[in-house]
Amino acid sequence: MQARCASYYNATIKHETDYPALVGDIQADVAIIGGGFTGVNTALELAERGYSVVLLEANKIAWGATGRNGGQVTGSLSGDNAMTKQLRNRIGAEAEDYVWSLRWRGHDIIKHRVAKYNIDCDLRFGHLHTAFKPAHMDELKSMQAEAERRGMGDMLTLVEKHEMPNYLESPLYHGGLLNKKNMHLHSVNLCIGEARAAESLGVRIFEGSQVLDIVDGVRPVVKTAMGSVTADKVMIAGNAYHKLGRPKLRGMLFPASLGNCATVKLSDEVARAINPHNLAVYDCRFVLDYYRLTADNRLMFGGGTNYSGRDPKNVADELRPAIERTFPRLKGVEIEFAWAGMAGIVINRIPQLGKVSEHVYYCQGYSGHGVATSHIMSEIMAKAIDGDLREFGLFAGMKHWRIPLNEWFGNQALAIGMLYYQLRESLRG
Repeated sequence: MQARCASYYNATIKHETDYPALVGDIQADVAIIGGGFTGVNTALELAERGYSVVLLEANKIAWGATGRNGGQVTGSLSGDNAMTKQLRNRIGAEAEDYVWSLRWRGHDIIKHRVAKYNIDCDLRFGHLHTAFKPAHMDELKSMQAEAERRGMGDMLTLVEKHEMPNYLESPLYHGGLLNKKNMHLHSVNLCIGEARAAESLGVRIFEGSQVLDIVDGVRPVVKTAMGSVTADKVMIAGNAYHKLGRPKLRGMLFPASLGNCATVKLSDEVARAINPHNLAVYDCRFVLDYYRLTADNRLMFGGGTNYSGRDPKNVADELRPAIERTFPRLKGVEIEFAWAGMAGIVINRIPQLGKVSEHVYYCQGYSGHGVATSHIMSEIMAKAIDGDLREFGLFAGMKHWRIPLNEWFGNQALAIGMLYYQLRESLRG
């Protein structure tokens, strides 16, 4: 079992986990592989429905991408255009409405979880989507118009360039879109809180229990080094951190490293100066910067993506120029925590839900938008395992690109594709 990474999240855990490793052979209705947001919340959803669930995590709960992200819960749904296009062929004119509702569904699930189970995860409201270039303002105006058309106009406010100093002490932006529905939070404390809730409903959780094999059958058997789980159904929820389900899943998902860091604690004066409304922020670029203040006044800042499938050599050194460019006041600020995590990138950015075999499901591929999306997909997966396949069928029927040969080749192809989008972005006004 690998230790937690040296992140801000892991240094400020409210309730550290201490679940045992699986030893011996046990049985359950459902076995779930992966202790991140997807696995934990599917387990919780199923436990609320009365199922006997076993959750297996190779390391610690929230060890992977769940515990390494920027902690932003926003309506940015990865692959929304591609998703809408494919859904039009399935559900017709309802496609646009369905995708719009997906944007905000994760917010409601998370708010409900936090309130119902009294989870202390520093939940805050408010987000600013910033225009890095003048041309980005047209995108933001279009988003605002769509929100107004759908009755959500009171939650969004367009911020013009001359108003930006009221929100951020930064010279970079040409405006922004303020969203009062979007949220930010402490990801690890949220996931651990959800795991504790699942445990309270009878879910058996095992850490340090890497799954080595899944033996298919009428009742599949999930094998670890020291034990096994025989279940009616199995769900793989490891995202970019597993090699299970081959050859079915080969060439569909590729790991990309996302860097993040947190400064030392800032004074109240400095924190209020750079971000007076305590907003989460990201910009309109394809490869963007994202940041927010933590509950103890640190600037948490992430940006850039390494599509080679390898972690950057020095996350702090790579992010420092962007921090100082964004907030000149913070030039030379000490960075106390720096870490990286693997996001599961899908070529068309549509989350991948499906079956490896009749009784073995998988759910993966949020392409950097996982905090909200994982909660949505967990709900859909739980419904499917419970027998309601309507939404699961929509996603399982999506067409995805599969890159042949090995993962290394796929990552290089992905990196080349990202360079194209970055070049196209650089040519915009």
